[in-house]
Amino acid sequence: MLALHDGLSMTAIALQLGRSLSTVTREVKANGGREDYRVWPAHQRARENSKRPKPSKLANPALCDQVTEWLEKFWSPEEISACLRLQFADDPAMHVSHETIYQSLFVQGRGELRRELARCLRSGRTKRRVRGPVETRGKIPNMVMISERPAEVEDRAVPGHWEGDLIIGKDGASAVGTLVERQTRLLLLLHLPDNHGAEAVEEAMRDAICSLPSELVRSVTWDQGSEMAKHAKFTVATGVPIYFCDPHSGSEEPMRIRTDCFANTCPRAPAYRSMRIPEFSNTQSGVFVHAVSQLVGA
Repeated sequence: MLALHDGLSMTAIALQLGRSLSTVTREVKANGGREDYRVWPAHQRARENSKRPKPSKLANPALCDQVTEWLEKFWSPEEISACLRLQFADDPAMHVSHETIYQSLFVQGRGELRRELARCLRSGRTKRRVRGPVETRGKIPNMVMISERPAEVEDRAVPGHWEGDLIIGKDGASAVGTLVERQTRLLLLLHLPDNHGAEAVEEAMRDAICSLPSELVRSVTWDQGSEMAKHAKFTVATGVPIYFCDPHSGSEEPMRIRTDCFANTCPRAPAYRSMRIPEFSNTQSGVFVHAVSQLVGA
């Protein structure tokens, strides 16, 4: 405010504050401009805007009902947004952007509008269309996502649901697979002495799963690593579905995360970070399995 009072330019103020010119200009413009800018009202406004979570505009029942009515008449969100501003020009509470309408229809957790209203869109889509180039390299075809996993898996009431991952050894030249049963915390190691590609992992998983009673094998949850490229072959051979975690969502596999963290950090575990995993002796592998089973079962 002192800088504005002294007549400094926006560029000079931005340099003094170490902020970009656009940030300073936007702040001053939003709070009355150069002539009417006041520190305390600006501070109060910033404090209100920073509160989270913010209530959705569509939490207003009158606005929600009006948007629903026009969606059922097959109006587009863009048309609805524009018409609201014309019809309720003096009532900002009845204004909403088309993006807010789309998010309420498509984004889980923002469901002020009934999800089936998405079918009223003239495009007929029930998902947002990805714009721009789509990256397809490394994508695993025909994945079944964790959101489709049975509810019984989450509460661990029934045994037989497993979480798996790869633990990579020295220089990425070797690996061992892990399977942890969610209820009993039973740990199985998948030995991969030659390679840890998709074929080798699928074969090792199939051998391990087929050695168990059918009551202990109901599903497997894994991340989206390329080692799961043969997941369909595994499911056809064993009848066991594989569910894939969302990207960067380790919390969806808590047992697997605890196993990996132990293997990477615990000093009592075999020092496989500095050795090739196939060099483990049977004794070392046994100690490792016992120690990790105790940890994940804690």
